[in-house]
Amino acid sequence: MSKLAPTSIKYVIKAQINARGVIEKPDVIGAIFGQTEGLLGPDLDLRELQRTGRIGRIEVNIHSEKGKSYGEIIIPSSLDSAETALIAASLETVERVGPCIAKITVKSVEDIRAMKRKFVIDRAKSILKDLMERGMPDVTKIADDIKEEVKTFEITKYQGLTCGPALLDSDEIIVVEGRADVINLVKHGIKNVIAIEGSNIPDPVVQLTKEKITTAFLDGDRGGSLNLKKLLETADIDYVVFAPQGKEVEELSKKEIYKALRDKISASQFRLEEPNNYNHIHEEAVNADTDLEKTTKPLSSKKHRVEITKEQRDMFKKTLEDLIGTRAACIFDSSLNLLGKVPVKELMNTLKTIENPYVVIFDGKIDYRLHSLAKRKGVKFLVGMKMDTDMKKNEYVLCKDDL
Repeated sequence: MSKLAPTSIKYVIKAQINARGVIEKPDVIGAIFGQTEGLLGPDLDLRELQRTGRIGRIEVNIHSEKGKSYGEIIIPSSLDSAETALIAASLETVERVGPCIAKITVKSVEDIRAMKRKFVIDRAKSILKDLMERGMPDVTKIADDIKEEVKTFEITKYQGLTCGPALLDSDEIIVVEGRADVINLVKHGIKNVIAIEGSNIPDPVVQLTKEKITTAFLDGDRGGSLNLKKLLETADIDYVVFAPQGKEVEELSKKEIYKALRDKISASQFRLEEPNNYNHIHEEAVNADTDLEKTTKPLSSKKHRVEITKEQRDMFKKTLEDLIGTRAACIFDSSLNLLGKVPVKELMNTLKTIENPYVVIFDGKIDYRLHSLAKRKGVKFLVGMKMDTDMKKNEYVLCKDDL
């Protein structure tokens, strides 16, 4: 059973229980599961929600006195507000606990984020008061100090190459051309970045691209195109993105950086859909036939291939057909046992908490964010109705037409 990570808790349901007789904690938990089963349908079944990590462990504090029992029930939830309210209301349908007549009354549903916001506001008031007492510095100076701190303390080195502080901790990296590019991206919150810093591609960068999902982010000039040529020839590049024409990465604004990264395309897609650009950066090609052969040769977007059996393919197809129109997702283990069925909108959160997912099949479109998370969690097969145009079909990522 998956545990609910403390960082994923959104709400806490608090209820009071009174019973005419002596009852214990296991009696209360059993009554809650038993008498709410099937009440809200399979998607909001308490056992299923707890198994998939969207409802946490039910805490019961019970006391008995003079032949009567009373106490408190606490249930953490990572569901949205409406679903949490439904779960809370379902508790009040419990009428008996063991042999005793009992009544459960929901006292509150606390928004953990609201409590955190209150703490932040109160703490901010205290900090502001201290600042005012010591004299408020110039706002421009504060901004400049922050920028200098980013440049001085967050920029680091990896085997002699300038990089951001999150380079080794991230499953995805961004390769840029120079130190100034690294500084600009880190300043705007992108910290999994490293620079090649020269005309040749360093071996540490080549090795990192083999281990991590890699995006090449180049200047929008001829130099950027030539560096991309070298990267494609020596490293394992998954995605390609350029700064706007005539601009360098180091001079882009935050809005321009994030817009460019949103518009990135896969390396294989770049070769297939941008033949003129690709031929231009491969100026050393001997003849047009050689250029065409290189242009149309797709890059593999998966580092380690996996084989799909006929039994698996048939099971994937049947499950996907059963999910049509449900907007639901099924998660299976390596023995193809169902670990959980969740709404598609909860799939990302569920994958973050569930243990050992092997196959994910869902009624929706496979996009880059889901693909990246599934890969980090060790999912071997990701199956959806369709996929984004920049996703490459392979033995790992499949859509309805492939089955």
